[in-house]
Amino acid sequence: MTAGEFRSLALGQPEATESSHMNHPDFRVRGKIFATLGAPNHAWGMVKLTPEQQRRFVQAEPEVFTPVKGGWGRRGCTNVHLAAATDDAVRPALIAAWRNVAPKRLAEEHEAEA
Repeated sequence: MTAGEFRSLALGQPEATESSHMNHPDFRVRGKIFATLGAPNHAWGMVKLTPEQQRRFVQAEPEVFTPVKGGWGRRGCTNVHLAAATDDAVRPALIAAWRNVAPKRLAEEHEAEA
C-alpha cells in the first residue's frame, strides 16, 4: 500500500479531513485524530485503536500492524507498515479508528447507512 492509498482510505471515512500534526499528515473527524502518516517515517501510517482492537489486528496481521512504542502504544495507537499493508487489512482498522473518535451520533448515523 502506498501513502496515497492509505490517505484515500482515511479520507473515505465520513467527514474525514486531512490536517498536519508534528510535521506529518493526520486524518481527523470533527477535529479528533484517528490516523496519521509519516511517523516514525514515510514507511508507516498509524491508526488510533483501543488496546483490544490493537491486539486483534496485530495478532491477525503482525507483518502489517505493530503497537506504537511507549504509552501511546499501550493505549492502542498502532503503526501500519505500508509496504506490507493491503486494502483488506487496513480498511477495517481505519474504520475502527474513525469510530473510536467520531461523535457517537455521527458513528450511529454511519452505522445506519452501512
